[in-house]
Amino acid sequence: MRSSGSRRLALVSTLLASTCAIVGGEMAVPSAAASTDSDELQVRTEPGGGVRATAKVVFDAKPGVVFAVLTDYAHWPELFEVRMTLADLKVQDGIARIDLRIEHALLPGERRLVTDSRAATDRSIVTDLVEGDFKRYHRVWTLHAADGGVRTLAEFELLVAIDSMVPDWLVAIAMRRELESHFRIVKKKVLEPVGAEK
Repeated sequence: MRSSGSRRLALVSTLLASTCAIVGGEMAVPSAAASTDSDELQVRTEPGGGVRATAKVVFDAKPGVVFAVLTDYAHWPELFEVRMTLADLKVQDGIARIDLRIEHALLPGERRLVTDSRAATDRSIVTDLVEGDFKRYHRVWTLHAADGGVRTLAEFELLVAIDSMVPDWLVAIAMRRELESHFRIVKKKVLEPVGAEK
């Protein structure tokens, strides 16, 4: 019977063979662009380490509704398929310090992510790493009114580097799937008739 290390190596080798191509002697993550309902998502590894995702997402709700969902930090775990729990939340002087515990199939055990989120008056939400099991974490949502203000065009950027032996190309593949799911969940959530617009 194979050891867990051997099984993990076999899994990584299989994923490498099936999802990566050799380009100029270097491994390249396949193009991670997706277009659904006018959405655009691109995920790529960064030369200095980590993974960057950018997207344009259209929501069938006013910017105030989308903003309210994205800044409801107490319920952030509900917006993701990845298993996570909110360990602590403190809001002071317009900054929300969010302490999350994340369980992920790629990573053994539980990972800690502590971030500060600031919501700006131009409907941008900026989140930065404070501490935890990540080397880098920077996320920005910027919301724009569309179609006379009844819909929202959101620009999204995320830069992540995990303190782990998992290769960035594999993190990029997982991140793309998880963000596609995240956007679908948020799209559904903004249509729920709860809360008032900000």
